[in-house]
Amino acid sequence: MQYNVTVIGSGPGGYVAAIRCAQLGFKTAIIEKYDTLGGTCLNVGCIPSKALLDSSEHFINAKEHFKEHGIDIPAPKVNIKQMIKRKEDVVKSNVDGIAFLMKKNKIDVLKGTGSFIDKNTIKVTSSDGKETQVTTDKVIIATGSKPTPLPFAPFDKKRIISSTEALTLTEIPSHLIVIGGGVIGMELGSVYARLGSKVTVVEFLDSLIPTMDGTMGKELQKVAKKMGMDIYLGHKVTAVENKGKEVVLKAEAKDGKVLELKGDYCLVSIGRKPYTDGLGLDKVGIETVKGQIPVDDHLKTNVDNIYAIGDVVRGAMLAHKAEEEGVFVAEQMAGQKPHINYLLIPGVVYTWPEVASVGYTEEQLKNQGRAYKTGTFPYKALGRARASMDTDGLVKILADKQTDEILGVHIVGARAADMIAAGVTAMEFRASAEDVARMSHAHPTYMEAVKEACLAATANRPLHI
Repeated sequence: MQYNVTVIGSGPGGYVAAIRCAQLGFKTAIIEKYDTLGGTCLNVGCIPSKALLDSSEHFINAKEHFKEHGIDIPAPKVNIKQMIKRKEDVVKSNVDGIAFLMKKNKIDVLKGTGSFIDKNTIKVTSSDGKETQVTTDKVIIATGSKPTPLPFAPFDKKRIISSTEALTLTEIPSHLIVIGGGVIGMELGSVYARLGSKVTVVEFLDSLIPTMDGTMGKELQKVAKKMGMDIYLGHKVTAVENKGKEVVLKAEAKDGKVLELKGDYCLVSIGRKPYTDGLGLDKVGIETVKGQIPVDDHLKTNVDNIYAIGDVVRGAMLAHKAEEEGVFVAEQMAGQKPHINYLLIPGVVYTWPEVASVGYTEEQLKNQGRAYKTGTFPYKALGRARASMDTDGLVKILADKQTDEILGVHIVGARAADMIAAGVTAMEFRASAEDVARMSHAHPTYMEAVKEACLAATANRPLHI
């Protein structure tokens, strides 16, 4: 089998790269070791977690908010098995959609583990051990990442679990201990907190979602406490032990005080690491650095026909970042001159309210010594937010002190995940805060908070507060 381009891995980066390659006229193949396409994101990550987040939000609304809306129903109960089944149906619909897209674009799907024989030859080993060989002009490595375990507490997939197992539980934990207050920990922690679990989050750093603007972490902590979650910041986990029907965790605060927690499940969500096992990188002379595949500014490895994208290379481990890189590489191969502005890759936390950010954080601007202005506007001052009872959160705009150019957009609030696209658009066109402030925003909408925050950043002149 001879191809112009062969993609290893069918997650968002891989399958999008394959589609764009096919659109550009390349004969393309994609290699996937698992039975379904879509990688971590569609099978055990982004999509199933959002399905459970939505289900749990429906439940908490029925339980706590319907009555205030004038909707009287019997006390709702959680059917966790049906909730998991619906999640699986959502996953199947999405992965079937990817299979359809491969057929539509005439991309050959090769099932098995891909490993290099040389830079133009890849061996594909199926689950039953059958081997085939593919020759190819160019290769895109898009093998993604996997959860990082604690060195002293590996995943047992029973009581000490990763996000993968947290998405398939068939019982609601009585006490879920979450190690790591980042995106995954807060999303899955909020799912089970809504469903009735006691949830305790232990975070090593001094803020939740520590890679985002500090204000976002503080606001999310307020929301988490309203949900009944216990948060321990600045605590280093020193031991986690499966005792059979419970997990015992020990952590140490900065003052040396020891914290001991007992729960029936412990979710370890301290990050993810690139997955390159079995690729045979040594056969082509590629060496990983801290687990990552080194690439240049064109996402090319040290081997001239091999590229790498997504979680296996530097940068944020985000599905949409991998997609952009997949398109970027495909278009370069076709002789085009695409670009990616990594500063403007947005980040989202799908709790409720959601958190979304793009651009510089306030902490980064301070470290740069850059003069900036800040404008904020609370959701509680929005007519739309009061109407929907979604008054938690705020919009924060950072702008250059001299030029008024928007440097960062940070939102915690209802529909933040969708709203952040407006921030990306404004920053791609290098808009000033006043540019956005002078644009008409429909009333009543959540987006009015962005307009008002821009007014606040421009000579401190918001209208509705």
